[in-house]
Amino acid sequence: MAASISRILGLHTLESCASRVSVSLANKRSLTSVTAQPVPQSAGLLTVRENFERCNFHTSSAMCWERPHGPRNWLKYNERKFPPTPLGEEERPAVSNIDPLGTCTTLLLPLVVMRGVRFVCHLKKNIKYSPSKMWYVASLVRGLRIDDAINQLKFVHKKGSVAARETLEEARDLAVKDHNVEFPSNLWVSESFVGKGMVIRGFRRHARSRFGKVEYKYCHYFVTLEEGEPPEHYYPHRRPLTPQEMLQEWIDNQRQRTITRSL
Repeated sequence: MAASISRILGLHTLESCASRVSVSLANKRSLTSVTAQPVPQSAGLLTVRENFERCNFHTSSAMCWERPHGPRNWLKYNERKFPPTPLGEEERPAVSNIDPLGTCTTLLLPLVVMRGVRFVCHLKKNIKYSPSKMWYVASLVRGLRIDDAINQLKFVHKKGSVAARETLEEARDLAVKDHNVEFPSNLWVSESFVGKGMVIRGFRRHARSRFGKVEYKYCHYFVTLEEGEPPEHYYPHRRPLTPQEMLQEWIDNQRQRTITRSL
């Protein structure tokens, strides 16, 4: 008697499950048929896909958490392009931020844009390298000719030198192709610096059920190439002083000294 009752209950549950599955399949077919048929816009109704796009709803987790990473305004400096210099017209000044002593005083891009110097900005985003380590590579090529910078980076045994060399080569090709630079070798690195990228944080297991935090750092490498010859002294405070400047500095130091027990 008990076996027959359990058999009857089991058949009943199977029938109920089968009916639920059939109802769900029918609902899915009706939904797909409704989305497949175009809805007239005059009726004021939107399809399911249009509703999802309008409310920024994504069914996949990857698209839901996707956000733009990295700098967005650096490449906007390349929107201004200067045409080639016509025959008989005076050439534009090759370097706009050099004082009479040959030192590089300012490196502001708006100043470069106003004076009409051909330049090109380029970057490489999310390099798997620490910004503090990439700083040494960026400082090495700053103020060098483009050919000298690329040759120097070929002999640097660091991971970031490969990314920096690729960025310089891409910027050189971009200057010739889109910015009307006649000679690829007539360029120098006017700006070379690093920015902090995204940081992925993780955990590392230790003994006795302990854990520590680990950070995987990324960086952005920015570079600006200008047409013309580089300055003789890129850093003003490192240039050697002239004899007149050395004499004036010695006189100023003598006048500013304090002599104890004097009148």
